[in-house]
Amino acid sequence: MSALLEVRGLEINYGHIEAVRGIDFDLKDKEITALVGANGAGKSTTLLALSGLIPKVRGTVRFAGEDVSRLSPSDLVARGIVQVPEGRAILTTMTVLENLELGAYRRGMKNAAQDLEYVFHLFPRIKERIDGLAGNLSGGEQQMLAIGRALMAKPRLLLLDEPSMGLAPIVVQDIFRSLRTINGDGITLFLVEQNVRQALKIAQHGYVLENGAMALTGTGRELLNHPRVLEAYLGA
Repeated sequence: MSALLEVRGLEINYGHIEAVRGIDFDLKDKEITALVGANGAGKSTTLLALSGLIPKVRGTVRFAGEDVSRLSPSDLVARGIVQVPEGRAILTTMTVLENLELGAYRRGMKNAAQDLEYVFHLFPRIKERIDGLAGNLSGGEQQMLAIGRALMAKPRLLLLDEPSMGLAPIVVQDIFRSLRTINGDGITLFLVEQNVRQALKIAQHGYVLENGAMALTGTGRELLNHPRVLEAYLGA
């Protein structure tokens, strides 16, 4: 299967601190790829750079064969690269529907009616709360809303930053089942997670990032059983 996203020599600094050190990776079309590692490894920084939200020192990013290294965040969204941010970042004083409408802002709700129905099918609890304030949702419901808002932008590649953060185990299971469904419907997922076991269980491919550098790569199953991953991240 061909690579939808190709990253070569990605380097990102915070002042004089080298946060990401010349990493290479590929995301295959219609697959789930996980990027795992400890706090401070550079995982979220990598996603922010792919979304155009922080500058790259150097490196090339190609999406569907096009060099998108220097495009603005809005241009990247227009091409189908959409991020679900860490911490969800929903607008709590707006309604659930208004949050979803913001996801479709670029193309308008008239063109997004089918996608709205898809979000409601995927997350029925969101539909039940459509007129309520987003700030009144539970943590799990807010994460569903954040994912739904991203889906309203009609992504081809969905970047997810710590979707299980702060959620109860049963809710985490629901979120990961939804991610499998989204991927099964043809959307490529790039999943950044500290919940290494869950991420690698659903990922066809994975990367381990340590101190801003790629330490390991392999299939999700291979990494789940790798002695270094077992010792460092899975407590085995």
